[in-house]
Amino acid sequence: MGKDYQAKVFRSGNSLALRLPAALGLVEGTEMTLREEQGRYVFEPVQAPRKTIDLTGIAGSMPWLKPIEREDFEMEPRPLDWDGKLLGRD
Repeated sequence: MGKDYQAKVFRSGNSLALRLPAALGLVEGTEMTLREEQGRYVFEPVQAPRKTIDLTGIAGSMPWLKPIEREDFEMEPRPLDWDGKLLGRD
């Protein structure tokens, strides 16, 4: 189990705040989720949305590129030995 830390609740405007020790390694501005579980409070960083690359801006700039058909990228099963090495083909 990890270390125990003590923190103090204080008033900040019309809200209550909890001052957390810097030793926890949290970065200022990190969004956290807080939930109550059976009288205990659990907080954890909010899961960042998964980042994707948007290629729609370059789709028409390379007319020689064509979408790959499903049957073109499906692989046939290959025989492997017990160590996962490819067996020789006849």
